[in-house]
Amino acid sequence: MAMTTLEGLAHGLAVALQPGVLIYSLLGAVLGTLVGVLPGIGAMAAITLLLPITYYISSEAALVMLAAVYYGAQYGGAVASILLRLPGTPQSAVTTLDGYPMAQQGRAGVALFTAMISSFAGSMLGIVILVLLAGGLSQLATSFGAADYATMMVLGLVAASTIGEGRLSKSLAMVVLGVILGCVGTDVNSGAQRFTFGQVQLLDGINLVALAMGLFGLAEIIGNIRKAEHDGPPARVSLRELVPTRDDLRRLAAPIARGTALGGFFGALPGTGSTISSFLSYALERRVARQPERFGKGAIEGVAGPEAANNSASITAFVPTLTLGIPGDPIMALMLGALVIHGIQPGPMMLEAHPDMFWGLVISFGIGNLFLLVLNLPLIGIWVAMLRIPFRWLYPAIIIFVCLGVYSVRGSTFDIVMVAGIGVIGYALTQAAFSPALLLLGFVLGPLIETNLRRALLISRGDPMIFLERPIACGFGIATVALLIYGFVKHRKHGLQEKRAS
Repeated sequence: MAMTTLEGLAHGLAVALQPGVLIYSLLGAVLGTLVGVLPGIGAMAAITLLLPITYYISSEAALVMLAAVYYGAQYGGAVASILLRLPGTPQSAVTTLDGYPMAQQGRAGVALFTAMISSFAGSMLGIVILVLLAGGLSQLATSFGAADYATMMVLGLVAASTIGEGRLSKSLAMVVLGVILGCVGTDVNSGAQRFTFGQVQLLDGINLVALAMGLFGLAEIIGNIRKAEHDGPPARVSLRELVPTRDDLRRLAAPIARGTALGGFFGALPGTGSTISSFLSYALERRVARQPERFGKGAIEGVAGPEAANNSASITAFVPTLTLGIPGDPIMALMLGALVIHGIQPGPMMLEAHPDMFWGLVISFGIGNLFLLVLNLPLIGIWVAMLRIPFRWLYPAIIIFVCLGVYSVRGSTFDIVMVAGIGVIGYALTQAAFSPALLLLGFVLGPLIETNLRRALLISRGDPMIFLERPIACGFGIATVALLIYGFVKHRKHGLQEKRAS
């Protein structure tokens, strides 16, 4: 088996190093970075626009280019998140929690360097996971049933409630609100309209990009307009301040390793993806930290872990797509469509039927990430220089990009109005010490939990014992209850200590 893998890698290297394939890999990396930096555009829109072009190029070059756009957007998404608190992609929303405070402290260059290095390390380790464990991960993905997915995601929501500062009740309230917002739209099973209030534009639900842009981007603009006018532009940043300190570098290794492992696992599971893994990585880093109070105030681990997780997940997301023919998210569905366009049938036999495509794509991941690292590291100084632009000139351009990004997703002016309203609400929540990140996580996971919960109950004919009879689901359920008990006990002790101190 090892010899077969080595031969496959050598064969893939020959395919990936073809001049035509290299050019399209570089083109995809550049385009991916650009669409990631532009708030709200994202890889989805870029791949959709590029898909017709793939008719006229070879299948290897087409898939390499589209894949480079996908993981390249993960790199670019961190830039706007760190500098402007505008998530370039939904996956990078959690990077704003500590990346933006680092930028406010004059450490934007360090934050960007950390994001790029973590993204590169997460991607390269994700490739190793893909090569060595693709077979095992595909079998693991097929062993997960609806009940297992439902309980796993409930565990994720409870674990991620540690992202919120302050009271546990506020954190859980944000999660519940996010779940409720995720229910808006047409019910997939019954076709009933839920929480649409007669608005036709809400039949497809709330736009995820509009929600992320409003909660993080516009809310920050509202809060900073007056402050920026008085404070003026920040001081110039020296070259030395762009380089991480020895203490920074010491703190990076463990979060990158943990984030890569989480991303590699969740990326291989259909229907989860990099957004979930980045949030859970942040929650894990805060849970294991000796000083969790540093998070949300510029902790470098809060940038390294999530960035490694979402980039690792973007690589291992190809596992169910290529080996099972099951797309894990809408972007993977587009990749699946591109394969079908070129007459390639994904599935267990793809490795034998199309070794050029499989191994060439795997090797191109490594080459594309090298392109991204070489491309992005020299640009750090240029990105940081953006902070010298007076805010009164910068925020109108930001609002224009936000509107363009939101409109590009569904072509709806209603979404532009919605993002404005969400921005006001996000500002109010921030002022009241609620965590917008938890609302976004609840919004992402809520529909997935509902879908898998209902599917599990349909399979069991309404018998809830299915959640106890399946070992994986039962294990996740026990862990969820244990986390809830631990959280309540911890917050109760903290409350008693505050009363005694007062």
